[in-house]
Amino acid sequence: MDPMVTVAQGQLRGHEKDGVRSFLGIPYADEPFGERRFAAPAPARAWSGIREATEFGATAPKPGYAPPIDALLPDPQVAGQGCLNLNVWTPQDAADLPVLVWIHGGAFVNGSGAVPIYDGTAFARDGVACVSINYRLGVDGFGAVTDAVPNRGLLDQVAALTWVRDNIAQFGGDPARVTIAGESAGAMSIGTLLSMPLAEGLFRRAILQSGAGHHTLTPATAERVIADVAHRLGVEPTASGLGSVPVADLVAAQAAVSESILTAPDPARWAEITVNLMAFEPIVDGDIVPQRPIDAIVGGASADIEVLVGSNLDEHALFLVPNGFAAMVDENLLRSMLPALGADAATLIDTYRSDRPDATPGELMTAIYTDWFFRLPAVRLAEARSALGLDTHSYEFAWRSPQFDGALGACHALEIGFTFDNLADPQGRPMTGNHPPQALADSMHAAWVSFIREGRPGWPPYGAERNVMRFDETNALVSDPRPAERSVWAGIR
Repeated sequence: MDPMVTVAQGQLRGHEKDGVRSFLGIPYADEPFGERRFAAPAPARAWSGIREATEFGATAPKPGYAPPIDALLPDPQVAGQGCLNLNVWTPQDAADLPVLVWIHGGAFVNGSGAVPIYDGTAFARDGVACVSINYRLGVDGFGAVTDAVPNRGLLDQVAALTWVRDNIAQFGGDPARVTIAGESAGAMSIGTLLSMPLAEGLFRRAILQSGAGHHTLTPATAERVIADVAHRLGVEPTASGLGSVPVADLVAAQAAVSESILTAPDPARWAEITVNLMAFEPIVDGDIVPQRPIDAIVGGASADIEVLVGSNLDEHALFLVPNGFAAMVDENLLRSMLPALGADAATLIDTYRSDRPDATPGELMTAIYTDWFFRLPAVRLAEARSALGLDTHSYEFAWRSPQFDGALGACHALEIGFTFDNLADPQGRPMTGNHPPQALADSMHAAWVSFIREGRPGWPPYGAERNVMRFDETNALVSDPRPAERSVWAGIR
């Protein structure tokens, strides 16, 4: 018999397989279109009868990944306006289980909770109620629309967490033991949620994979982005102006703006986006996001939250290897690109080359940009919390994919299949190759489950020793990995 659950909005019928129950496409907020376009999320409407919850719900409007990334990161698109939905996996006869809420990545313009590798079956198998959510993306979620509430995508995440608090017990989860986790833009969202008064009390623990508290936009920069989008469409940058445009046209315009920034970066116009590389990010609006998240965390925000944070060894290889750019980088191009990061190019190159004497210019670029974009924000978050006496656990994922003749390395997003213990999914093979090490997935997934249950992943906190668990074919606890490369960014990043 199919499992049934009653939530605040009505009855749901899910699916059960091998002792795991799934309920998919559950609305946590009203459809964000029509009169609700560019508004804060409103509670989901009640329904009569039994709602089928056996298929993923609509995904937020998005452009999709461009080649060649689209072959490496599956990102299903499901049509419909009810995109503010979530999915729940629990074991049979669940009660008082710890809860994991997964916030997807995708540079704030792509992704959804329906991505195959986010299937929560393994977490449910191991006694965790797993939830994945959708939230508004791009202009709809993060555009600085003139007469609209800002940071709508973050407000969606808060609405989803509120729904989880109010309803997860019906699925067997404990609302007092919620861990939020995410990767890339999902982790950057979590770094922001750690700083937001509206999110207080909605979660107990946080896992940040390849993202932390540095990636935000000022209102002025965000307003220039939305003005460019509106100009391309021939409308005003208001809710009525942008809302009058077909959704597909709006998504195409936002993608065109993003592409124009990448191909012709202009620091005088685009400011932080020229190095952040994302046209849509959380906006430090002074209210919903009171200040840059890392600054709030340094000041003690979310001191009651237990945190696990880390990054991958070769994050930027995902963006530089499949498209062939890394192979084209020479010494002159490398030196010309680095000053935008705020550090002396010669000093950076000398520091990173000392640990990599045989590295090509493209490999040095990968290492340097990986640190600036992903590793250093994770380090600063761990440092800030450690300075306040707060236990924070840190990791580094170092297993190198054999793909692209090994050049893909331990790239961005590669660790997700290991933490979800979903290596068997064939859609992950373009990144992992055909024989990823299951033993590594066993150890990483077990560490994540332990942290979700108890706040302890199985190694000492970062602390004065700068402890970092390195996950590889053989795992090892490392004290202050690559200290010279960390130190070269002092006062810069």
